[in-house]
Amino acid sequence: MKRKHWLLLILSIIAIALSIPELVHNNSGKSKASGSVGKGKLTNAYLVPWSGQNFRYFSPISYFLLDNGYTHSKVHNTILEAYKICESTCPNTQFRIMECSDKSGSKLLFHKTHQNGLSVDFMSSKIKNGKQSRLFDRLGLWHYLLEFSNSGKLNFSNKTSIDFETMARHILALDKAARNNGLRIKKVIFKIELKDDFFKTPSGKKVKQKGIYFAQALPKWTNRVHDDHYHVDFEILR
Repeated sequence: MKRKHWLLLILSIIAIALSIPELVHNNSGKSKASGSVGKGKLTNAYLVPWSGQNFRYFSPISYFLLDNGYTHSKVHNTILEAYKICESTCPNTQFRIMECSDKSGSKLLFHKTHQNGLSVDFMSSKIKNGKQSRLFDRLGLWHYLLEFSNSGKLNFSNKTSIDFETMARHILALDKAARNNGLRIKKVIFKIELKDDFFKTPSGKKVKQKGIYFAQALPKWTNRVHDDHYHVDFEILR
């Protein structure tokens, strides 16, 4: 390839990179959350990593095109610290982050909240025959079409079910990391019919003892879609 063609190729790659903010975003300084999770804005957002030692973001469309991978700086640090804790409490488990907020906050596609950088969705870990099952974790945005029974089993694959114990361990890690970063878990949204099975697990009992609040009632559609993932709202303490 001639030199000028190489130059054009390099310039094209740079132009593409600059057109995708996630490829050049720099996390620095402090974020500011304004308003509420249902009507708010986010200033100086932090971008969660696309992937890490034991986690990755669930959809390139959501991350790179819809710009949904941004959070408040304190939430960003909490997420990463919690996953670090899970390297010990949930060894060999791979987690998936779902929607956070967009770069400036405000309304997020298909979501009523996530507007000020203090809300994050986490994919429910799944097990099959006693081991983590990651087959359906690769569906990206199509993941929302999955439906679990009220006992936590995937409707078209009864051998695959929600791993409530791992979910509880992750929430305990989030609670610890949040307090280390001047936050607390304000609310967890999870399908109402699945909460009993969640709280029956050893770590689920610890979550209940800590008084971490789970939504007690949800609109029908909101309740239906919060089986494949759990939504966490954080609150700034300092």
